This record gives sequence, C-alpha cells and structure tokens, in this order.
Amino acid sequence: MEEAQTVARRGAAAAPPVPVPYPDVEGADLVRTSTGLREFDRVLGGGLVPGGVVLVGGEPGVGKSTLLLQSASSLAEAGRSVLYASGEESPAQLRLRGGRLGVRSANLLVLAETDVDGIAEAARRSRAEVLIVDSIQAVRCGELTSVPGSVGQVREAAARLVALAKSTGLPVLLVGHVTKDGAIAGPRTLEHVVDTVIQFEGDRHHAHRILRALKNRFGPSDEIGVFAMGDDGLRGIENPSEVFLAERAPGAPGSAVLATIEGSRPLLVEVQALVGERANGSPRRVTLGVDAGRVAMILAVLARRAGLDLAGRDVFVNVAGGLATTEPAADLAVALAAASSLTGRPLADRMTILGEIGLAGEIRSVARLDARLREATRLGFDAALVPAAAASASPSGIRLIPVRHLAEALEAGRVA
Repeated sequence: MEEAQTVARRGAAAAPPVPVPYPDVEGADLVRTSTGLREFDRVLGGGLVPGGVVLVGGEPGVGKSTLLLQSASSLAEAGRSVLYASGEESPAQLRLRGGRLGVRSANLLVLAETDVDGIAEAARRSRAEVLIVDSIQAVRCGELTSVPGSVGQVREAAARLVALAKSTGLPVLLVGHVTKDGAIAGPRTLEHVVDTVIQFEGDRHHAHRILRALKNRFGPSDEIGVFAMGDDGLRGIENPSEVFLAERAPGAPGSAVLATIEGSRPLLVEVQALVGERANGSPRRVTLGVDAGRVAMILAVLARRAGLDLAGRDVFVNVAGGLATTEPAADLAVALAAASSLTGRPLADRMTILGEIGLAGEIRSVARLDARLREATRLGFDAALVPAAAASASPSGIRLIPVRHLAEALEAGRVA
C-alpha cells in the first residue's frame, strides 16, 4: 500500500516524459573548444565538446598531468576559465611543475580537493568553462565508507561528474590510472559512462608519446596524436612519419618500411626483424609494437609456403619509435624484414611494403591504399610492394610492384 502511494505521489509531482519524433528533435550545432594543442584536438575530433566527459589514461610518468596542465594553460591564455582540481598534488607542487611548462594565466584556477561534491560546487561557483580532475582515483564521495580508488568510489565519483557535465554543459577531463596489464583502473563501467576514452602510450625513457582515442562519441575512434616530451613539456609532431624514420639505417638487413593507417592518419614506420642463429633450446619469439600471435603465424607461413628455414631460430620483431600497430596490413612488412635478416640481403631503401598474408601464402588487399601511397610519395619513396588485387593507378612519382603470393613478394623484394 505504501509503495503504491509513493508511486502515485511521484506521478502527481512530475509529468511523465513525452517522446519526440526524430525529425522534430532540435539539433544543436556543437561548438568545439580547442585545447590549444593541435595533436590533442585531432584525437578529440576537433576539440572539447560542451558537456563532454573525457577520460585520459596512461602509465605513471607518461605525461598525463603534463598534457592536461598544458591544455589548461592554453585554454586559460585564450580567455577560458579553467578549474584544475588536483587530488594528488598540492597547489605548490602544481605551481612548481607549471613553472617549467610556462603556465602563468590567472584564468587557471587551482583547487586542492578530493571530495567530489566540493569539486562540483567549486566549478559552479567559479563558473568554470572547463573542469580537469587529476585523478579520478583520488576523488571520494563522503557518503561512502570505502577508500578513494575503490570500485564503489570511482564509479560514484565518475557518475556525479558526468551528471555535472550533462546538466551544465561543462566539459570535464578526468585522469585515470592504469593497471599492470594496461587497462584503466577502476570498474569497467567507468569507460562506458564517459564520452571519450584516450590512452596515453609511451615509454618514460623515450621522448615520443602516442595519444590514442579508444572511444569517441563525438569523433573518430583509433585516431592518434604524436608528441615529443622535452624539458618544457609536450610538443606536438605534425609530421610523425619523418620522425619515425629519422634514425633508420639505410641498407641494413632486417629493415622494412611499412605504410600503416592509424585513425585517419597514414604513417610510415620502420619494421625491424632480427633472426638469430639456431638455438639449442626452445626458440625465442619476442615482439614489440606488433601482435605476437600474428608474428607467429607469419613465421609459420614463411616456413611452410616459402621454404625459409626459421625452425629453431630466435626471432625478434620491433616497430621502431614506440608505435604499436595491430592492422593486418603490416604482415608483409614483417615477413620481408624477417626474410631479409635471415638471408642478410637488405630491401630496397626507398620502397614501402604493405599487405595482409593469408595462411595459404596469398597476399590480400588493404584499405585506403591511395592515402598510404600519397604519404610514401610525400616522403620521397619511389616504389611500393602492394597486393595485386588492390593495385590501381598510383600517385605520380611512385612505382607499384603488385604481388599475389608470399613467394612472389620475396622474389620482388630480392630477399628470397
């Protein structure tokens, strides 16, 4: 009886929602806000969306806080009011780091707070136009007794910040830690409730950083931005292909240039392979930047369909520069790099290679061949080893070498 009365009171207090036909829905033109970092804007799909919630994840020390502090500084310099809520650093520590990055705008407001309701109230009172929370694992909800960073705390804190963003149109950026296996820490629902999930990849011992969109409701997913980390912070790299190939050793066996696609961006990267002498024990298969399962398959096809003696040999495969690629178009570059290392015969210096390898040794077509070839032409490459099924008119200045089978590709690459 009491439950029925409660339902009746709710019905009297609020009118039921009325569905609207799709053509009658008022479409608002989203005006994006630039972060001031072109590579960051590229990954976001053009900038921050009003009411959008962005989750930035990455390993400790990779540069998440540096990226967001630089973005906050650029937004503040452009006249935007930015609230930076830091739960892991004091204002003095943040000022010390900001001094190295050249942060000085008075439009950037700093708040040392871990209570999520306190952060939301400060954002409302200060009329902030962008809210940055560093990090979501440090934020707590007072009603919960669990410690900050626990599943319940992270879920509830994220839900309240998402509600704040949607009700006020305030863009919110959250920093998220990652676990040992590379996943963003906390409940999986954290990635589902936000609009955009961005992974910051890279090795703290190397200068290059890759910003990759894993999910984006307002733009393309799998888009990447490339940065270089220096003493004064992160610097966007507009021509990453040149950077990835800058230290390539010409004429070295085991080196192949792959024309890959990351998001909407074509990139040229160096695929390196090293085939060792026959091992006494179990052969080692070590991969960096490429899927280990695909490399094992490629080596098996090389042995079975092309007759290369790889059994019992150590094989190491690496994508130079720290980029990780998962697309099958890298298969042929991996195969020819391994064959080149085994035979000691280098591939042509100005030739790019791309194609998927099937279990029968056939070379399958790849998507967006024209964009890959244009990037290769721009960098001065004069030949491209491509699947015969995808070969068509090529950009001026580059010669296509169509191949149908792995054995044919090895012959064309002169590593057979």
